[in-house]
Amino acid sequence: MKLQYYAIGALSLGLAACSTTQEPEQTAGQSSDASESMQIIDVQDADRRSAPLPADYNGEETDSFGAVGHPRIYSSVQGAYKGRPLTRHVGDYVKNLTQDLISNMEYVSAKTPVAVTNFALLDSDLQQTNLLGQQMAESFVHELHKFRIPVLDYKATDYIRVTKQGDFLLSRDYLDLNSSLPIEYVLTGTMAKHQGGVMVNARILGIESRAVVASAQMLIPFYVVDALIPSDGAEKPGTKDGVKLTQG
Repeated sequence: MKLQYYAIGALSLGLAACSTTQEPEQTAGQSSDASESMQIIDVQDADRRSAPLPADYNGEETDSFGAVGHPRIYSSVQGAYKGRPLTRHVGDYVKNLTQDLISNMEYVSAKTPVAVTNFALLDSDLQQTNLLGQQMAESFVHELHKFRIPVLDYKATDYIRVTKQGDFLLSRDYLDLNSSLPIEYVLTGTMAKHQGGVMVNARILGIESRAVVASAQMLIPFYVVDALIPSDGAEKPGTKDGVKLTQG
């Protein structure tokens, strides 16, 4: 009698399993019909921007169901930047450039002071730069200092200028700067626009010999370069009222 009882129990469990496997098919069909009636859109990454906002969207990155919402908008004096938060910035690429410089560097040591200049535009008279060239110079000062290489900031004056706009030590007026500094090497470079980004050529030169003692090269993507926004809010060349102008 016990064996017969167990067999009946196993049979009942099998029937229960069969009944449970059939239920999701009916539920899926019902939910599919409901989705079509409710016009639920399966949003992919490529369609995320064009997808309508959910009814319960709370303004954050996700709604109450955990679905990804629309990208945030980052505002500035120059306008609005739409997109996802950047995971890498110019300093990250300068870090890689510095490591490349250190790997093939010669003669530079903890006793040879280095100066860092702005990076010049390659297709100019080498006397022009932009915000990217200026920011890379600032980032290189930080990275070289991390390697315990002595860096001299030749833009530092002998006094602090107190004005209504603020208190400043740095200056771009050569009359305010010291012309005799113990600089032995200079980190400099050029920039050239490339398909997909800006090609950066960095090198360290001997101030007297003009010999290249270290070199590095890297492509910085445009989305990283465009994330730099001028503080004066000046519009980019070729634009008017935030609209790009083209000649027809």
